[in-house]
Amino acid sequence: MGDLFIRSATVADAEAIRTIYNYEVENETSTFDLVPRTLEDQIQWQNARQGAFCVYVAELDGEVVGFGALSPYKERAAYRTSVENSVYVRRDLARHGIGRAIVTHLLNSAQEGGFHAVIARITTLSEGSIALHSALGFQMVGIEREIGRKFNRWLDVAIMQCLLHERTGA
Repeated sequence: MGDLFIRSATVADAEAIRTIYNYEVENETSTFDLVPRTLEDQIQWQNARQGAFCVYVAELDGEVVGFGALSPYKERAAYRTSVENSVYVRRDLARHGIGRAIVTHLLNSAQEGGFHAVIARITTLSEGSIALHSALGFQMVGIEREIGRKFNRWLDVAIMQCLLHERTGA
């Protein structure tokens, strides 16, 4: 593998992000979206994540091969210090450290942004993602049983949480 670079996403990255995401929509259970995003949808999604809520891309030799985001966890005011992360890597490059680099960058960004907790909601079928998050300081805090339905089957979601002050020992 070449050099991996994590940077803030731009509108110019929308098509590459959309391609990675739509593969997951159409073929995997890593997202519970059922309808692929249009380019306009993708741009709107990215534009909704500005400032502390952000989107990053992973570039490998100048090509976008993954992305991650910090999004509001819940709407109510008391949740403002918590964010939800998401991370997607092109399937042909899974298990090459790209997801680890993205999640690490997201955790650092969340900490720099003054957040207290990062939540990951992961289908229990995604054992690799659960292991990745666990290795980076997330703890399992619950399972939502049969919370979603995709590909004609009920899916459970693992709720994982990283308290940022515990991550750094602060």
